[in-house]
This record gives sequence, C-alpha cells and structure tokens, in this order.
Amino acid sequence: MKYVRFEANGKDFYGVLENGRIRTIEGTPFQKPLHFTGEEHNYENVKLLPPVQFSKAVCIGLNYRDHAEEFGLPIPETPVVFLKPSTSAAAHSDNIIYPALCHRLDYEAELAVVIGKKAKDVKEEEAADYILGYTIANDVTARDLQPKNGQWTIAKGFDTFMPLGPYISDEVNPENLMITSRVNGKTKQMSNTSNLIFRIPYLVSYLSSVMTLLPGDVISTGTPGGISGMNKGDVVEIEIEGLGILKNTIA
Repeated sequence: MKYVRFEANGKDFYGVLENGRIRTIEGTPFQKPLHFTGEEHNYENVKLLPPVQFSKAVCIGLNYRDHAEEFGLPIPETPVVFLKPSTSAAAHSDNIIYPALCHRLDYEAELAVVIGKKAKDVKEEEAADYILGYTIANDVTARDLQPKNGQWTIAKGFDTFMPLGPYISDEVNPENLMITSRVNGKTKQMSNTSNLIFRIPYLVSYLSSVMTLLPGDVISTGTPGGISGMNKGDVVEIEIEGLGILKNTIA
C-alpha cells in the first residue's frame, strides 16, 4: 500500500493512494486492520503533509562509502547516529527555509524507514515486522555549521530541515533502489541503496537496542556522495525508485 497524510477541509487525515485517488482511513495506518471512511480525494487536489508525525528522526551519517570518502573520513565501524527534532519535518512541495545563521545549505538524498509499531531490542531477522514502509527524506544540512568532529544537532536541526514524502510505501524492496538528487533539474547524486554500509535490518536492531522506536519514528539511512550547496530559489528533487519524487524549493 501507499500511505499519505493530507489536509482536507481544515483537518488532517491519513489515506491510501490508489490510481491517483486517496481513500481516507479512520485513524492512522499504525492501527490495523485499516478501516476506510468511504471518502475519496483526488491526489492532485489535496495539500500533502509530512507522511508521519514522528517523535524523533534517527539519522545515520556516513552510510555510503563514497560519502565518507568525499569528506576524507574513515569508513565507520559502527553507525554514526544523530537525531532531528519533530519540528524539522516538512512535506512535499513545502519550502525549505534558508536560515540566517547558515552560509552553505546542502541537500542529502536519503531512503527513510518508517517504524510501524513499538520496537525495543528487535532481532535483525524480525526487523521487517516493525516497519510500516519506506519514504524519501532530504537530510538538509547547514554545512558550514557542521563540525567535522562532534555533535551535528545545530547543523541538522533547523525547522524544515527534514522534508519527507510524498508518501510511504510497503511495496518496494529497500535493498535495491536507485536514489537520485537533482537541483534545478541537474543531477547531483546517483546511487543505489545496495551500497549502504549498514543495512536496514541491522539499523533497526541496533537502534532499538539503544532507544525505543515508536510508531511513526523515522530512520534516515544516509546519503551517497555528490552533495553540494543550494541557494534561495533553487528547486531540489529527491527521487527514489518506487517512492516517487520529493520536491522542495529553497526560500
């Protein structure tokens, strides 16, 4: 299924996207079985919201070999982990706000895992049972504020620095997806999730051994090499095979 979160008549709803139509569901997709309200909307006519309201976005740094190499950093032996606050969330078509404190703003194309149920001390072989689906993330970064060593919270945590969407899908194989970023139509990154250093089952297991992952929490799995700066007015698109295109404008 493809899950979307959207606004209609001043209220927020979840729905299932089928053939360009959204079938509204009662409650959230984390409540199973799903119950449909009978209402439908044209996908092109609704205001999309971030596909989940996460308590935390758990992000993995340096999880593609070429990205570590472009920074001259060693390949990590354990995952490099940082958090983004819930206030960093943005939706497909929302503006990304260029902060006054920042003098270089970067895109980072990433596959994001959406947790479907409470997860603590999950075994790798059972990780798939705790995943609702997958979506696209742009790990926007104030690069000039990010030290080579130390915490990354300031550089990664501004409002609108975690665009997600446009939808969540459980219909893809996350182990082998093409991932591409474009700025103003020019390709900047191109890789495949098969190049991840730490695979998704391991990440779910490892992270859940540290912190409880709640329904709607996001694991952003890292970006390939090829990052560079963006300017106000630029349009950034992140495309992942089977997950559509996440598009935002820098404002």
